[in-house]
Amino acid sequence: MDAVWTKVCDAQHVQPDSAFACEVDGRMIAIYRVEDRYFATENVCPHAYALLSDGWLEGTEIECPLHGARFDIQSGAVLEGPAECALKTYAVRIEAGEVQCIIPA
Repeated sequence: MDAVWTKVCDAQHVQPDSAFACEVDGRMIAIYRVEDRYFATENVCPHAYALLSDGWLEGTEIECPLHGARFDIQSGAVLEGPAECALKTYAVRIEAGEVQCIIPA
């Protein structure tokens, strides 16, 4: 089955060096813009329910606002606990001014 690109948001909504929260097919997703690159991860911290889009983005690291867990938004890897599980990440592209992701079924 071919990958299906899904519109997540308009690219203009994602400000540089910040995270933008959106929901696609019931999934909460955070879109990040670092310089001219875009990244997408799940928006809920796997350690405890907190929205990563409310956290602090520094370079390609997002810090959870609840307990301070840090993640690499490129790979989803945990950089600092208390989280033990990596974030889900999604492939991203910009097409006709839209941020699009591949959202697995």
